[in-house]
Order: sequence, then structure tokens, then C-alpha cells
Amino acid sequence: MHPGLNLFSVFFFKYLLIFANQFYNVQSEYLRREHTLTSPYTGSYWDILGQSVIMTDRVRLTRDEQSQQGGLWNIQPIVYHNWEVHIQFAIHGQGENGLHGDGFAFWYAKDPLVLGDVFGYKNHFHGLAVLLDTYNNHNGAHNHQHPYISAMINNGTLAYDHDRDGTHTELAGCSVTARNVNHETFIAVRYLDNKLSVSTDIDNKQNWEECFVVEGVHLPTGYYLGLTAATGDLADNHDIISVKFYELESQLKQDDDYSKVEPSASIFSPPRDHVDDPKPGFFSGSWSGLKLLLIIVLLCVAVGVVVLVGFLVFQRHQDNSRKRFY
Repeated sequence: MHPGLNLFSVFFFKYLLIFANQFYNVQSEYLRREHTLTSPYTGSYWDILGQSVIMTDRVRLTRDEQSQQGGLWNIQPIVYHNWEVHIQFAIHGQGENGLHGDGFAFWYAKDPLVLGDVFGYKNHFHGLAVLLDTYNNHNGAHNHQHPYISAMINNGTLAYDHDRDGTHTELAGCSVTARNVNHETFIAVRYLDNKLSVSTDIDNKQNWEECFVVEGVHLPTGYYLGLTAATGDLADNHDIISVKFYELESQLKQDDDYSKVEPSASIFSPPRDHVDDPKPGFFSGSWSGLKLLLIIVLLCVAVGVVVLVGFLVFQRHQDNSRKRFY
């Protein structure tokens, strides 16, 4: 064989192998239409509840009004252990005095079609929550800005603490700027080989930006996809434009029965104790230390006055006693 032809064959098969590998990686993600939702939102695999409404180009979970709750749930259980979900959403509203809320959440949960007080779903849930909190009236002792994305794993024993933005039970989180923008916004939730990854495309770059990655996350099969939102004293429109669900192929052996797995995570953010917000009153606010000092000073003065009066009364009594012997 001619040496040049042999060299050509080597390069040809090398690049063919690279192309085949790239093709395999593309084909390792499979769009599953029974868990996918796109306009015009027809089909029987999804259902809404609460104040949610189906529009021509989006599903509006809540309107920009107070005290709203709504949900959008896929009613087909997920039978795939490894998966990825891409959510196109929009959050927008008037935002009175720069305040708005409360936010929306993605759920991979045991019980679908339930309303509750955690962004429109019940507390003490079983499964995974990815929460996008837009309530920017600062809650608790933390350093992050809002909107804030965080994740929580629950086996039914934990409670989401609104007063502390869930920071005492979160796996991880990141801040994003996702309100009132004039371009498309996306969030991706990826669960592959017990690793949870959350990424965003918020800045119209057509590229995923990592929010956080958490190893050691264990989720069962057989749970349901859901998207919920809520408003309280503050409000926003929370819109879901599309949901695309992909089955992922694992490089690991997949012989276990994942339907019996208990939701759990090996790593959490450092826990923070719940501390009730200050109640209105004399001791509330930044002047509480000065007020306490003032009270102590006044008590000392009062005690001093009582002691002085008592001493003067005692002296007068002694003087009167001595006059009786003259």
C-alpha cells in the first residue's frame, strides 16, 4: 500500500471516530414529548390548578395581583433516572415602590396537583424543589441579592422557612437578574448520576451559565414535574412559555430499582437557625441597644432616689428619737 494512502486512511478513520463520538453525545439526550410542553399547549399530559390560566403563547401561573396561587403539572410520572429540563419563563409586573414577589418554583415531587404556601405548593413535600425567589423585601440574615435561585431536597420532614428564604435547608443557590427583561429567559435543571446541576440563560447570550452543581443527590423515579407560583402582599406575572424534558444516558451501570430511593442529599449549605423577625415595639429597630441602656440608667436613677429618700427618712427618725431624751 502506498505510504500516502495509508496516512490518509489513518486520518480519515480518526476524524470519523471523532464525528461518531460527537454524534453519540448529541443522541445521548432524547426529547420526551409526554413530559414536554410548548405552544399551543394542547394534549392531555399537563394540567393546571389555582389561578393559573392558559394563554396563546404562555401559561400564566399568577397574575400581577395580590394573594394568587397557581400550578402547572405534568401528570405522567417520570420513569427515567437521569434527565434534564429546560424551562423558558418570564417574570414581569409593575412592582409597587420597587417591591415585587413572591416567585415561582420547579418541582420534581411525589404528589402533583396540590396547592400550598411554598410558592404555590405544599410544605413538607417529597422530592426536589428549585425555587426562584423574587421577594426583594429583605428576609433574614443573608448576603444574596434577589431574584435568588436555590434548591432543596426533602423527604417530608423539612419545612421551607419563608422568613429566612429557605437558606437553612438549601443545597446551594445563586442570584440572577430575571425580572422585566426584554429578551427570553431560561433555566435548566439537570440530574445525572446523582449530580444536580442548575444553569441559566438570563442575559440573552444563548449560552448556559452555571448557577450551582451539587454532588450526592438521590432522587427516586416515579415522581412528577410541576411548576408553581404565588403572590402575597406583593405581586408579579409568573409565566411559563415552554418546558422541554430530555432523557439522559448514563455512563454508569443502571441496574438498581430507583423507585424505592428516598430523596436525600449528602451536602447542604451551612444550617442557619430560625430567628423570628423583630416585632413592632419599643425594643425593635436599630435603636434597641440605646433604649436598653436608657432603661438601665433610669432604673439606676430610680433606685438612687429611693435609697436617698429612705436615708433622709431614717435620719429624720433618728433626730426625733434623740429629742425625746432632753
